[in-house]
Amino acid sequence: MRVLVVGSGGREHALAWKLKQSPRLEALHAAPGNPGIAKLGECHPVRAEDAEGLLGLCRELGIGLAVVGPELPLVTGLADFLRRNGVAVFGPSRAAARIEGSKGFAKDVLDAAGVPTAARLPVARPPCVVKADGLAAGKGVFVCRTQGELDAGLRAASALGGELLIEELLEGEEVSLFVLTDGREAAALAPAQDFKRIGDGDTGPNTGGMGAYSPVPGLGDAEVEELVDTVHRPVLAELARRGSPFSGLLYAGLMLTDDGPRVLEFNCRFGDPETQAILPRLEGDLLEALASVAHGALDDQITAGDQAAVTVVVAGGDYPESNDKGTPIEGIDEAEAGGALVFHAGTARTGQGTVTNGGRILNVTALGDDLTSARAAAYEAVDLISFAGMRFRRDIALAAAEGHVRS
Repeated sequence: MRVLVVGSGGREHALAWKLKQSPRLEALHAAPGNPGIAKLGECHPVRAEDAEGLLGLCRELGIGLAVVGPELPLVTGLADFLRRNGVAVFGPSRAAARIEGSKGFAKDVLDAAGVPTAARLPVARPPCVVKADGLAAGKGVFVCRTQGELDAGLRAASALGGELLIEELLEGEEVSLFVLTDGREAAALAPAQDFKRIGDGDTGPNTGGMGAYSPVPGLGDAEVEELVDTVHRPVLAELARRGSPFSGLLYAGLMLTDDGPRVLEFNCRFGDPETQAILPRLEGDLLEALASVAHGALDDQITAGDQAAVTVVVAGGDYPESNDKGTPIEGIDEAEAGGALVFHAGTARTGQGTVTNGGRILNVTALGDDLTSARAAAYEAVDLISFAGMRFRRDIALAAAEGHVRS
């Protein structure tokens, strides 16, 4: 099968890396891809939002499956457009992708499905959470414990445009849980936990994600299946009832509170950077699984192995306020030689070699027999990489490895 991965980040590099292992793969292509993906397949200078360009590329290359990574093309209808023109796609329709594209729509679906979630508040008073309704690249949620944080959160969320949601502030342990679904059946992937704040100890502004780990202590197969029954399956049934069945990857961001799980958000695609920690643990043929979803008959013969994985995001010095471009990066080959997986998230190739080209630059993943050994290996690899202004968190998976709950 000839496969096109749509997107250019660390998530897409991880998808390409895993798909490359499939015996069914005939050729791997990406649009636009990145320097890391270019080592696995052929990259083409077509933007992820260019539906006509992607269709032309699919026809030219004889693509048997398009795997759409980012949320924006899905929310704007790329999967519908390609399917109407005869291309098999892993990714939901525009109508189903509203589960991520509009937080208000997601709330309505959750309420109709009877799925527990954070309560909407009629008035913005601390403590609370302020959310921008539309897409914001992971930066549209503001946790406000004080009046000063609330004032700043309202200004920042309003600057993004669109409607605002005010919700109760939930306390507990966060977890990301993905399911593959053909709209009827659902198969969970390994749970993960990500780290959204820029600084150690969950301080500073929200980002697209500064690291992740999998598995999550205390969430075995039975607990995961109970969460899927409580959260994902009722939502899938409600979307189908509305005439918008969801086919693809449904990602629930959950808070495990003392009163049970509560949905924080839904995403309509693989999470970033959780994917970079989940896929290296998976056993089985990812291409077979994604193709089965695209053809409407889920094949869930894919499981998580016993090893743990930790992913550390390496970002530019001014992230998340601004991106870094053109700074030479050293040490990637050395990190990979030591056994780490280095997924390119915001890089480019120039005459100087690999340089920065974004906010989150690299995702460094390592496997180990447990979280302690995996995070030690990940940080050993990160310490081999360098570029001017480089920043990263030093506490990814630390609490879990030490047997503590993040506060």
